[in-house]
Amino acid sequence: NVYSTFNICWGAQAALYYNYGIPKHLLPEKVFGVFRHQPLDLYHPLLRGFSDVFYVPHSRHTENRKEDIIRVKDLQILSYSEEAGVHLVSDMACRNFYCSGHCEYDSDTLAREYFRDLKKGLDIKMPHNYFPDNDIKKTPVDTWRGAASLLFQNWLNYFVYQKTPYDIADIK
Repeated sequence: NVYSTFNICWGAQAALYYNYGIPKHLLPEKVFGVFRHQPLDLYHPLLRGFSDVFYVPHSRHTENRKEDIIRVKDLQILSYSEEAGVHLVSDMACRNFYCSGHCEYDSDTLAREYFRDLKKGLDIKMPHNYFPDNDIKKTPVDTWRGAASLLFQNWLNYFVYQKTPYDIADIK
């Protein structure tokens, strides 16, 4: 009884595999930090109001590759990062969205993950573009909150509220 889904990180990778057979690939090193992204279609309702660049946190060891996604005619890549790869994907019906990043993260989430892993003795690099002046004693600045808020507002407005049939029996 759900009209639209917004799949995030592992959920997005699992849904792309389940729906389209798109595999995930292990990365040589963890994508960890805040990365610059470009919207590829500023006229798509999900990206309405977005700037020419925006920032998104990522924390993952695997990815879905651009070349695997573009082979599927039912999918459209909506945003991309040169460093972090594919970020947002939509099916052509705009019923299912796939997000590789973590725009829902609080400003301290990457710091908590970083310090947790350091405490465990894991080999982890400092999050990219996160701590001011790369100084772990400085409080991270949230550079993604505005874009994250706009992303979820657009999804709820254009693809949930406006598209979901009033009568649940009409959902196909």
